Amino acid sequence: MKRYDAYKSTGIPWIPEVPEHWEVDKIRKHFKQRVEMVSDKDYPPLSVTKDGILPQLDTAVKTLYGDKRKLVLQGDYVVNSRSDRKGSCGISPFDGSVSLINIVMPSMDGEQGYYHLLFRSNDFIEEFYRNGRGIVADLWTTRYQEMKNIEIPFPPLSEQRAIVAYVERKGRQIDAYIARQAEQIERLKELRQTIISHAVTCGIHPYTRFRPTGIPWIPEVPEHWEVDKIRKHFKQRVETVSDKDYPPLSVTKDGVLPQLDTAVKTLYGDKRKLVLQGDYVVNSRSDRKGSCGISPFDGSVSLINIVMPSMDGEQGYYHLLFRSNDFIEEFYRNGRGIVADLWTTRYQEMKNIEIPFPPLSEQRAIVAYIEKKTAAVDRMINACREQTELMKAYKQRLISDAVTGRIRVPEK
Repeated sequence: MKRYDAYKSTGIPWIPEVPEHWEVDKIRKHFKQRVEMVSDKDYPPLSVTKDGILPQLDTAVKTLYGDKRKLVLQGDYVVNSRSDRKGSCGISPFDGSVSLINIVMPSMDGEQGYYHLLFRSNDFIEEFYRNGRGIVADLWTTRYQEMKNIEIPFPPLSEQRAIVAYVERKGRQIDAYIARQAEQIERLKELRQTIISHAVTCGIHPYTRFRPTGIPWIPEVPEHWEVDKIRKHFKQRVETVSDKDYPPLSVTKDGVLPQLDTAVKTLYGDKRKLVLQGDYVVNSRSDRKGSCGISPFDGSVSLINIVMPSMDGEQGYYHLLFRSNDFIEEFYRNGRGIVADLWTTRYQEMKNIEIPFPPLSEQRAIVAYIEKKTAAVDRMINACREQTELMKAYKQRLISDAVTGRIRVPEK
């Protein structure tokens, strides 16, 4: 991209130079603060997120200060002042209300879209939080009193509009590319699951003879494989322990992991299920579908989870079988509940699900085959993710360069 013909020094670290004909001034010269207090009964609550200003979800935690919120009108710029919400800001497309932690500034003269881009650019976001105060970095707060003295560029109105048009056009191209990468990742994930599901239920030998099972989720298996109920090979572990003695674990779609310090703690820390390394653990609730795995840790989980000690056989094979899409659907199909998203499958139902039991040598061969095949798929997924991150970074750099005048965008 071309640069402007002439630049001037600003003496401002975050924008050391700007095009010679641009103005630079403090935010307070063009933006005031809106401090009118309202109730969320009159003005619906809004959430200030990294994706902009959105209607607050019904599931969001409600505060005790619903009658003491800041008024937001369509076109206002809103930013969360806390550094642990870095980048949560934008021009609001809605009338509504936000919590007092947010700064609200009415739209002033100029191209609204330009300031939306400027205030959401990485360079400005870093400068905004650099001007804050606090004890620790993740609880840093920048109030309007500090924000109003930040110096920002003010290009001529025609250039503001040209910058917005250029960034929007390029942004659409970049977003389309990112969307294609996301679609490719989903297709690769489906391929990965297909590889796993087929191998754990049909084996890996192409000329195998099959026999019918009469079981809907595995209608046929290699004729020399056994098929039996889970209870024949897996029992339930029901020993209860305290999370003071056995660290809490989270059962996720990525497997069984140490619980994050930020996770919501229950009131039942002394009444949890024991998990030992090698145990299979599954969350029994349908709204956590696919949250399961063989635990690599000793620890404890909440009572909603089913825990089964490792039994005879290749641990890796059952890890893959129990995490396959086909088994997951069968597991939750056997549950009970009033509504689909609060369906629960207990061990009493799970133990009667019939699953395949290949010979041990085949279990090991299946695991090796899946690991090799899925490793290739994972490399492709990672390549798509890397490309996505590169394009996101490029988009952010493009925005920052355009709104600060590092590049000159075409005016038509």
